[in-house]
Amino acid sequence: MRSLGTRRLVLVAGLAAATAVAVAGCSAGQVAETSLKRPSNQGVNMENSNNSVAIRNLAVVYNGTEGYAAGDSAPLEVTLSNQTGQPITVLVSSRQPDAALGNDVVSGTNVVLVGGQPSSAGSPSSESPSSESPSPGPSEPGAAAGTPARIVLAPLGYASFLPGDAETLQVQGLSAALRPGMSVNLVFEFSNGAAPLTLQAPVGIPLSPAPRESGNPAENHEE
Repeated sequence: MRSLGTRRLVLVAGLAAATAVAVAGCSAGQVAETSLKRPSNQGVNMENSNNSVAIRNLAVVYNGTEGYAAGDSAPLEVTLSNQTGQPITVLVSSRQPDAALGNDVVSGTNVVLVGGQPSSAGSPSSESPSSESPSPGPSEPGAAAGTPARIVLAPLGYASFLPGDAETLQVQGLSAALRPGMSVNLVFEFSNGAAPLTLQAPVGIPLSPAPRESGNPAENHEE
């Protein structure tokens, strides 16, 4: 027969083992759940050549599996951050991509601001002083309403364009159909002497999966 002290040692050892198993189970569950989470930042992230402007989450706003037809306008999602103590003007345009990028990258005739003011901090206006702004190209015939995408960033300020904002940043006159899995070629020019930056903005992905159809169609006809 075991003594009282021995029984207590066995009980303590058993509780410790059960606790270890439970903790391991919780840890495994958290890892599995984390692995299923999609990163919140789905677009392109880049700094310009002198690190004065950070470009974050650059993407074409997702509008469904059909995407955008040739000639359509496609809204962009992006945040531009001025990382200096001086104002910087950013001009956004679109150019025909290099042939090496293949057929999955398209261009637009121009990039414009449409609507009200963007969601921003320290950026009082999207208009820029002519002395600091890169010169915009000529407007394309038949282009929709909008002003050239010339964005002024105040010192240490930012400008963001998100779905649902009053002001949108749009690529107009797509050269070809733009579908999920494809990108649009964009050029960013900076008034502070940084080299122009060419980026491909991918079509975004939906924030949630498409709703599934209800179960067996036969069940829908049951009385």
